[in-house]
Amino acid sequence: MQNRNCANSVSRPIRFMRVVPFFLLALAVTGCAEVAPWQRGTLAKPQMALDPYPLHSALRAHNYGAREAASGVSSSEGGGCGCY
Repeated sequence: MQNRNCANSVSRPIRFMRVVPFFLLALAVTGCAEVAPWQRGTLAKPQMALDPYPLHSALRAHNYGAREAASGVSSSEGGGCGCY
């Protein structure tokens, strides 16, 4: 007679691996939504942008990288002396 607990413990990871893709698919599908035409104007406002000032942010990142490159915080090169 086989030990039922041993056979059951092997099938649990297999069942889990079968359920995970369906769970992830269901999670991804629920994030989709249809936007009504009168809501598109609100979403197109500059305040709704992820980065409202992309040029300003790029310049700040460049300056920060030039000042902090010697400490190894970012992967950009620079003198690290703190000057601009």
